Amino acid sequence: MQNEKKVILDAKGLCKSYGKGEARVDALDNISLKIYEGELLTILGSSGSGKSTLLNSLGGMDKPDKGSIIVDGKDLCKMNDRGLTDYRRKNIGFVFQSFNLIAELTAKENVAMTADTGSDPEIVEKVFDMVGLKEKMKNYPSQLSGGQQQRVSIARALAKNPSLLLCDEPTGALDYETGKQILIELEKLVRKHGKTVVVVTHTQEIGKMSDRIIKMRNGKIIKESVNPEPVPAESIEW
Repeated sequence: MQNEKKVILDAKGLCKSYGKGEARVDALDNISLKIYEGELLTILGSSGSGKSTLLNSLGGMDKPDKGSIIVDGKDLCKMNDRGLTDYRRKNIGFVFQSFNLIAELTAKENVAMTADTGSDPEIVEKVFDMVGLKEKMKNYPSQLSGGQQQRVSIARALAKNPSLLLCDEPTGALDYETGKQILIELEKLVRKHGKTVVVVTHTQEIGKMSDRIIKMRNGKIIKESVNPEPVPAESIEW
């Protein structure tokens, strides 16, 4: 049951708009949600539904006009830029549609840039092992496939041991089979390693692998459901 799990983030009444007058767009319209420790949450919605704005707000990259986002007793919406930077550095791992790897650095060097080696000197090798790419650590991005590059970006996000991994269309730039492999890796992070993962996508079938599904439209949550029996990622087709 969700109410038996620890709430690691509690957002209430989030509002965010762009433009004025007739050009005004309500990207977030009174959004409230909780994120629980150790869950795989999928946020579904078409383009313009507000799902990426929501993800950026939860990750401290964007600040809502109204509302609160409580993490460890602190409200992100009241933090200054320095506080938000510290929050992102300590709490959040980001995975985007674009891999954003530095071409001149090896996979290992890309990951080491964000690694929290102070708490675990072996964290870089551990996260490569978690995403199944230990044998590719010395390769440059140009020597890796798209799926392998995305797995490196996941390893990079994990290297600082975040409490929350936020993934914005992580399969969007990949072909079907490669995208499925990324979903399997994300599923493994939750089921095997106990991570908390939020996936934003427009692909409804991806929701079947999740513990919980939130559907958005026009800046609002139109449906929230708990999935009692998540489907294995490898069996998902879309």
